[in-house]
Amino acid sequence: MAPTPSTTAPFSAVIRAASQDRHLEAESSAFMGDMLGGRLGVAAYARYTEQLWFVYRALEDGAARLAGDPVAGPFLRPELARVAALERDLGHLLGAGWRARATALPSTARYAARVTELAASWPAGYVAHHYTRYLGDLSGGQVIRGIAERTWGFRGKGDGVRFYVFEAIANPAAFKREYRALLDGLAVDGPEKRRVVDECRNAFALNTAVFADLGAAFPLTG
Repeated sequence: MAPTPSTTAPFSAVIRAASQDRHLEAESSAFMGDMLGGRLGVAAYARYTEQLWFVYRALEDGAARLAGDPVAGPFLRPELARVAALERDLGHLLGAGWRARATALPSTARYAARVTELAASWPAGYVAHHYTRYLGDLSGGQVIRGIAERTWGFRGKGDGVRFYVFEAIANPAAFKREYRALLDGLAVDGPEKRRVVDECRNAFALNTAVFADLGAAFPLTG
């Protein structure tokens, strides 16, 4: 159970601390360990990227719906948009006609459906997913990019890893500070913040479930 948000600590610090165990669980999944350790082929990376496409379509469709929302709207920065970059990566990884072949794993479908549901019914809950994904991309995602470039020979910051390249963000560290300041000023009351913390933990759990499905699809074979 996540702790009750403090009345004194910045909310960005509270939400980070309260979800740290779920974050570590996701990072330590067997699939991610094997992929980042270079023990899986490029097909596993492509399938992972394909799953991200389904999730980010839900996020960015939700952003279009919430652009004028007083709670979620301030977080919806165009510099973060990832769908176009994912589509370019998938064209490189999977070839022409990839959209007709793309399929969401069951866990991915649940994840995307939850994001879509929240965009329609609970903007603050949507923010929990927005924070979990996009700030992760600006941080740990850069590790994935570097490993992918070295392991599978992608050209630096080119097709295949464009998802991880935020060309419109000149200073990621400053951008993350601004984003966390928005979290600190999230326009909801204390009980609602507790719900946001719980949804952030759920976002990590949904992500971990995707890794589990990917691990089942790409087991190591001795």
